[in-house]
Amino acid sequence: MFSKEAIIDMQAATTGFLKKPEAVSLKQIDLLRDVLRFHEYRYYISNDPLVSDKEYDELFTALQKLEAEHPEKITPASPTQRVGNSLNGDFITVEHLVPMLSLENSYSAQDLLDWDKRVKGLVNVVKIDYSVEPKFDGASVSLIYENDLLVRAATRGNGTAGDEITTNMRQLRSIPLSAKFSKYGVQKIEIRGEVLMTKDVFKKYNEQLALQNLAPLANPRNAASGTLRLKDPSMVRKRNLEVVLYNISYLNLQKNAEANKSTATETHDGALQMLHDLGFKTPASSQKLFGQIDAVIEYCNSFEKKRDTLPYEIDGMVIKVNAVELQQRMGYTTHHPRWAIAYKFAAKQGTSKLIKVDFQVGRTGSITPVAKIEPVVIAGATITSISLFNEDVVTEKDVRIGDTVLVERAGDVIPYIVKPLTDLRTGKEQKIKFPVNCPVCNDTLVRPEGEAVSRCVNINCKAQVVERIIHFVSKDAMDIRSFGEANVRKFYEMELLKDVPGVYTLNYSALSTLEGFGNKSIENLNSAIEKSKTQPLHRLIFGLGIRYVGETTAKTLAKAVNHLRELENYSEEDLKNLDDVGEKVAGSIYYFFHNKDNMAILSRLEQLGLNFKGDKKAPAEGKLSGQNFLFTGTLPTLKRNDAEQLVEQNGGNIVSSVSAKLNYLVVGEDAGSKLAKAQKLKTINILNEDDFLQLIS
Repeated sequence: MFSKEAIIDMQAATTGFLKKPEAVSLKQIDLLRDVLRFHEYRYYISNDPLVSDKEYDELFTALQKLEAEHPEKITPASPTQRVGNSLNGDFITVEHLVPMLSLENSYSAQDLLDWDKRVKGLVNVVKIDYSVEPKFDGASVSLIYENDLLVRAATRGNGTAGDEITTNMRQLRSIPLSAKFSKYGVQKIEIRGEVLMTKDVFKKYNEQLALQNLAPLANPRNAASGTLRLKDPSMVRKRNLEVVLYNISYLNLQKNAEANKSTATETHDGALQMLHDLGFKTPASSQKLFGQIDAVIEYCNSFEKKRDTLPYEIDGMVIKVNAVELQQRMGYTTHHPRWAIAYKFAAKQGTSKLIKVDFQVGRTGSITPVAKIEPVVIAGATITSISLFNEDVVTEKDVRIGDTVLVERAGDVIPYIVKPLTDLRTGKEQKIKFPVNCPVCNDTLVRPEGEAVSRCVNINCKAQVVERIIHFVSKDAMDIRSFGEANVRKFYEMELLKDVPGVYTLNYSALSTLEGFGNKSIENLNSAIEKSKTQPLHRLIFGLGIRYVGETTAKTLAKAVNHLRELENYSEEDLKNLDDVGEKVAGSIYYFFHNKDNMAILSRLEQLGLNFKGDKKAPAEGKLSGQNFLFTGTLPTLKRNDAEQLVEQNGGNIVSSVSAKLNYLVVGEDAGSKLAKAQKLKTINILNEDDFLQLIS
């Protein structure tokens, strides 16, 4: 459909428009329309978008604004005059009983307040009940039932007609092939919904694509949309898609059925409940009814905070006038219903250009490639740096310097590159070359067998030393207040600090000559350093930065000895006998305590007065003696530390991961992968907070 040159030209125009969409001129209106048509094709037909939803919306809004200012320039073929086109020539085209229109978008509380005024003005009322539900990010479909049987299913298509996909939709177990609509006096009904692929299924799907050396899909929506157009229904069945039904668009009653007509369809929430009672999957569990727009706004904001805990993707909330009679009075524009609006969450994806790759050295010598990209705002944060993890990830994704890349914030926190947009390559892109020598100390890098990361094994490498000191003084380790990363780097560059023991031999006279270090600041720093000498042993062990040893394993080690140096006498088998210590962790601990440079550092720290006394004691007797516990998710009333303390007080042990050694997993709200892993093992007792408290009461 589009040549390589045309694709590059369209994306260049897109980039220009996106830099300042509000400044697009009337002279550019035809080009803007072509750009929008191009992205509609990439989105709906190719299932391989080159811009994020938010970026498309910005361009669409710019065109709407131009056409509103110059209505004489509106053409029948303009993207604003129809819903997005996704007709596929391989399927029969069928007309919808009622056009499938898009929703008007809003992005702020003020947008919703303005909409509230508009809808009330349309029907001249002062109070309206609003139904609020998630805006599912999938592929829109329309289902028709007649005489209680599913007779047709279709995609959105161009809004007036869509691809007939009845056979494929019959493969989805979440769609009843028959439903007792006649019980409600309904002879024929058209229902709108969204076909979804859950996050877990999507992850497995992309993993399968990777095994076939195929490019991953950008998001579950594209995966769901592509599945609907498969020629083989058995393949559709294997994709484990789900369908959520959220609206009745057409209703025809049985003859002489007025007496039996249900009131369920007189309101939107009543219609959802009817669908739910008939066996359809609906948003009923998340749908809420509010009489004030302020309450609607509050619910939307609260729901956005938990969007990442849901099993499926949502990109906002949908607010609808609840009374169907009011909906009918408000009517439609050519583009959207006046009685509904979408409140869009901050975008999770965006596109940017990969400028260069830096290689950073971690405290354990690991080499991490970090992509530097042109600034892009995603979910309210400006992203300029993204970890590429390791060489295998870079090779698998075939990311290159100069690529236009699709960026996403995982959990709205950690950014990562979903994939490069290879159709936009000009031939000038360069493959990323990984160093063979440490970028800091120039020592030869080593990649241990079976590992994905290259490492600098020079323990005196400047980058590693600095990162180890930063970790050592951190809050979760020795908790030396007033130190911090910036001061570590400053002191190291000025040669006032050379290694971890140097924290306790700082030249305070030299510090006093630095800006910002008056008598009070130095006194506070000295006090924090001296206080850290009395920290319990598990904090010191964690602060040493032993590979694979987290806070929980550090506590296990501290409880196993009377003195830290006893760990020098432990064999790998001895270590593996400890709770929460497996073969890989045992090997790392053994290596650390049999390295002469590490032992020299420990000797200096002991001479400087740090606490080396362990917590070894006879196991506490109690109802939980010998039992291993792990907590995951947020408990209703107990804090994690308090719950773990209750276990230890009753003779139990705390471990950090799910394994065959685990006896009890206590789960709270938003329990994640640990719960799924425990369920697969089938040997672990899974408790909620009430079960746990009953166990120890």
